[in-house]
Amino acid sequence: MAVSYNKLWKLLIDKGMTKTDLIKAAGITTNAMAKLGKNEDVRVEVLVKICGVLGCTVDDIMEIVPVSKE
Repeated sequence: MAVSYNKLWKLLIDKGMTKTDLIKAAGITTNAMAKLGKNEDVRVEVLVKICGVLGCTVDDIMEIVPVSKE
């Protein structure tokens, strides 16, 4: 299984926010944002901070997708 944060990027566009805006508002590190950009695992604490700023749930910013075994 893999993680996709495509929902987060769409939500940011809908709210007119940049990644830099989110970093400042949520108090997360640029390293955490870089991991999100690469669909890598991040701490739940980071996701909770993002959800707090955006007023959403984890389901609204990420999804778990199956990895093909080809």
